[in-house]
Amino acid sequence: MAAVASGGTIPIKLHSTHRPKSPSPFLGRKLNLNPSSRTSIATLHPKTLAVVASSGGEFFDAVHNLFLGVGVGLPCTVMECGDIIYRSTLPKPSGLTLTVPGAALALGTLSYLWATPGVAPGFFDMFFLAFVERLFRPTFKKDDFVLGKKLGEGAFGVVYRASLTKKPSSKVPYQKEGDLVLKKATEYGAVEIWMNERVRRACANSCADFVHGFLENSSKKGAEYWLIWRYEGEATLYDLMQSKEFPYNVGFSIVDVVETMIVKEVQEDLPRGPERENRIIQTIMRQLLFALDGLHSTGIVHRDIKPQNIIFSEGSRTFKIIDLGAAADLRVGINYIPKEFLLDPRYAAPEQYIMSTQTPSAPSAPVATALSPVLWQMNLPDRFDIYSTGLIFLQMAFSGLRSDSALIQFNRQLKRCDYDLNAWRKSVEPRASSDLRKGFELLDLDGGIGWELLTSMVRYKAGQRISAKGALANPYFDREGLLVLSLMQNLRLQLFRATQQDYGEAAEWVIQLMAKSGTEKEGGFTEAQLQELTERREPKKKASPQRNALASVLRLQRKIMKTLNESVDELNRRRKSLWWSRWIPREE
Repeated sequence: MAAVASGGTIPIKLHSTHRPKSPSPFLGRKLNLNPSSRTSIATLHPKTLAVVASSGGEFFDAVHNLFLGVGVGLPCTVMECGDIIYRSTLPKPSGLTLTVPGAALALGTLSYLWATPGVAPGFFDMFFLAFVERLFRPTFKKDDFVLGKKLGEGAFGVVYRASLTKKPSSKVPYQKEGDLVLKKATEYGAVEIWMNERVRRACANSCADFVHGFLENSSKKGAEYWLIWRYEGEATLYDLMQSKEFPYNVGFSIVDVVETMIVKEVQEDLPRGPERENRIIQTIMRQLLFALDGLHSTGIVHRDIKPQNIIFSEGSRTFKIIDLGAAADLRVGINYIPKEFLLDPRYAAPEQYIMSTQTPSAPSAPVATALSPVLWQMNLPDRFDIYSTGLIFLQMAFSGLRSDSALIQFNRQLKRCDYDLNAWRKSVEPRASSDLRKGFELLDLDGGIGWELLTSMVRYKAGQRISAKGALANPYFDREGLLVLSLMQNLRLQLFRATQQDYGEAAEWVIQLMAKSGTEKEGGFTEAQLQELTERREPKKKASPQRNALASVLRLQRKIMKTLNESVDELNRRRKSLWWSRWIPREE
């Protein structure tokens, strides 16, 4: 049937065999006819249409294609085969139809929006929380405070204990003398205010309790940034570690505060010894990793984790992170410059940079937030802080490494061992002092899970280090020990050890398998390579067969792993260059 503009229908017998039609020259074009020469299709005699249809002339094809392209007078959708389907007969959609590709796309989108450092939380924080906070923030000036005892001085400012000159309850609920800590920031003041406000909104328990920051304009000294915190205590982890009583002084009172600082049952149930020390160090490490996980989850990398920047809060009885002057907000790119770094060389990771120097400078905040999960997964910048935390863990276990000179010497030794803690242990353990032996004994408790956690944190490559969230899931933090671990905890421990084990046996198996295959398959070993492998596996010195076999397998393992790592690094470099090439401005 064919539709007619006047509303009637005229039966037209078409060819029974459908042949595909060539694309119409009228499709997508605007028809422009002279009104005086127009002829209505409805006025044509039926016999005339039949003759034209039976003749198969090109005129019918042209009119048919014209109707399809322009849709003049058609009350329905005409298909290629000439059938007519009225819209009233089509099934109406009922509700939302969920398909597998649609569900996969939605799930992938949600996963990306909430992946670290969080696109969706970032936009919510940027456009809502920060805006609301500005409406209700208090206003301060330097004259509102009375400076008290000087608590410390560093590269980024001077810190005082302070109190308010008046009692403006509408500003802050701290009216006792010395209830506040005031810092005059000599450098990076605006950045530190930004970081502390971000932390207060996203993970307030990770850092010291921040109140407010303000800019003081002075005709003599110029503009000065001041930051205000609630006073929580003066003792840092560095202060505690310098005492010969560490870690027992953490379990007892500090200064004049007579109260349990960590957990009371540690003091009552365990006598002095490795188990009690291990329990206290476990608690400190758990609190520190929890604080780091909060920072990293919101996209902030501290870059200056060290005992001096970890303070003990007497109120909450927890360790918190302070001094965010060197921190970088990688969600929006604040305080991040690709080829500049801020770090303490004693605790810095070998790479020194939290992200590749080839990464371009951050674009506008919305664009940077949208791309932040990609950059985070490509560079894993949070592992920089994990390395520093591993060195703190090492210092807590080994009392001989708590001084600056001893730590610098250890860093040199570790560098000579290619940043391999196991190799360092083999080199120093035969002639270890009593302090080193005591540290090894402490970390070897419960099957050596403390040493395994330490080696997973202190590694040369950032991608091989464990994250703060992964470290918190380590069996090292199970208080009851391995004897009463549940089935799932035991499986988790086995999985963790499987990822950290020596792959020498697997390498030996691969070598033997390929040696048996010879050069039958393309890409196999050549005869010269097989001969070289055979010579490497043969002992060159007189020793026990087991020792020689182990040495040769370890050498081969290092070579294979080095080759794989170099290949992966090359692929990552190419991927980064391709991904970010469009962001790099080209020189004309």
